Amino acid sequence: MDKLTLAKHIDHTLLKPEGTEAELIKLCEEAKEYKFFSVCVNPCNIEKAKELLKDSDTKICTVVGFPLGQMTTEAKSFETKEAVFLGAEEVDMVINIGKLKDKDYDYVLEDIRAVVLAAGGVLTKVIIESCLLTDEEKVKACELAKAAGADYVKTSTGFSKSGATKEDIALMRKTVGPEMGVKASGGIRTLEDALAMIENGASRLGLSASVSIVNSL
Repeated sequence: MDKLTLAKHIDHTLLKPEGTEAELIKLCEEAKEYKFFSVCVNPCNIEKAKELLKDSDTKICTVVGFPLGQMTTEAKSFETKEAVFLGAEEVDMVINIGKLKDKDYDYVLEDIRAVVLAAGGVLTKVIIESCLLTDEEKVKACELAKAAGADYVKTSTGFSKSGATKEDIALMRKTVGPEMGVKASGGIRTLEDALAMIENGASRLGLSASVSIVNSL
């Protein structure tokens, strides 16, 4: 795999709460230089990222219901609509993990569907926080995301106990089949990690160590 091909798998990410404008500027400059597929930023940074990337093919991704997923469905829907209005081209939403564990599948399905509808055709990824789920729950979360019309399933917020594993990526890919995307995120620090995720079925990688990983090729 060459550098450009790897770069086109990457959502170059800055989601930490202490992220500054200087870091956002650096993120966008790196995204343009390395031709990363997107930058993934908090909603308050969408407009600034849009300005910084106006002469670039790099897309703007944001997060909804982040990082806990415990907001009301109405709040997630509003947040999604505002994010799209501000310029988000992709939305990564967090499921209600407690409701999934309670087997309240109708709630989880409608929660995801509300975000998909609010996005109005903007690509939607569903973060299942795989480190908190059993394999059975991971499969169910993926099935619900697919049934709700989402475009991707995603492993992690990066804010929980651990991040992506190649085993989870393989399970998620097997569950959703070839028609949905699978995003690996959280704890991917090396080129070996990144390539293992792709080899096991990841179509996108959420990375903060993007530059060092690409430069390792």
